[in-house]
Amino acid sequence: MKKDYYEILGIDKGADAAAIKKAYRKKAIEYHPDKNPGDKEAEEKFKEAAEAYEVLSDADKKARYDQYGHAAFDGAGGFGGGFGGGHMNMDDIFSQFGDIFGGAFGGGGFGGFGGGQRGTIKGTSLRIKVKLTLEDIANGVEKKIKVKRKVKAPGVTYKSCPTCNGTGQVTKIANTVFGRMQTASPCGSCHGSGQKIDHKPAGADAEGLIFTDEPVSINIPAGVADGMQLKVGGKGNEAPGSNSIPGDLLVVIEEVEHETLVREGKNLHYDLYVSFADAVLGASKEIDAINGRVRIKIEEGTQSGKILRLKGKGLPDVSSYGNGDLLVHVNVWTPKKLSKDQKEFFENMREDANFQPAPSKSEKSFFEKVREMFS
Repeated sequence: MKKDYYEILGIDKGADAAAIKKAYRKKAIEYHPDKNPGDKEAEEKFKEAAEAYEVLSDADKKARYDQYGHAAFDGAGGFGGGFGGGHMNMDDIFSQFGDIFGGAFGGGGFGGFGGGQRGTIKGTSLRIKVKLTLEDIANGVEKKIKVKRKVKAPGVTYKSCPTCNGTGQVTKIANTVFGRMQTASPCGSCHGSGQKIDHKPAGADAEGLIFTDEPVSINIPAGVADGMQLKVGGKGNEAPGSNSIPGDLLVVIEEVEHETLVREGKNLHYDLYVSFADAVLGASKEIDAINGRVRIKIEEGTQSGKILRLKGKGLPDVSSYGNGDLLVHVNVWTPKKLSKDQKEFFENMREDANFQPAPSKSEKSFFEKVREMFS
């Protein structure tokens, strides 16, 4: 089981952006590979801290994590919080968060990234919407779609950038009142990759990329919600250069409205209309549930507004075990037109004591039913 991101960084859920950044920098420096050469455990903790920071430093991702936990990002098919998909390495961490370290480790690099080596460029992410029925959401589903993404053209080659000599950075020296100051910034010519296109195949753009329609299989876990965003690592656009990594595919869930069931979190609501006779005499009714139909019993003397709770017949929770409930709202249908005999019958029943409203203390009011539903 994955560790809690807040626990990894040693902070509580109320921590603001500055506290999150400070906590990450402290952990990253403690477990930095330059400080712990050859220590695999320290390296894993370093990556854990980077993954936690990647999620908690992003307001949208943090909100989803706070609501759904790791399930907001994890799932079969390559979902993962920042680095869970296996596409990120040390170079990627420093390419995204190198500014966190400042000058603590000689320019903020590690291995192939720092020390004058070129940086890793990540391609842009793509965003798509996937429509899901309540049945899909209840059971989890695999969706196979075609994604139009940029990839390197066959035969494209790259060479070292002449502007930065392949380092990906340009250095400037300025004289100030404090003395000579040296600053480094990404190379504007190669955008920090350290490479420029050498051979561009026919049909490729200026960066040596072409569009392709690629089939992608997306395994969506059960219990997702409308608007939730999942990530498929490495299925976004590729970036130019031999040392680049592809971006991510962001999958936004769009829930299709069900004909008879209404969703409320992991609970489902169903409006059941019964005749006056069924309410008085009792009946057996078949209603829609998420995976087929179920039969329920209407007791004699059932009042309109009664709520029947079918335990476990709702939706699963994406971040925990167990299903919600199916709440059946019983509505007694009042006929709008009556025959002469029917009218005569009800006229005779007007003054009958058995037909007079006489709610007992056990009969819950509307507000009590609502309160019970949400308790």
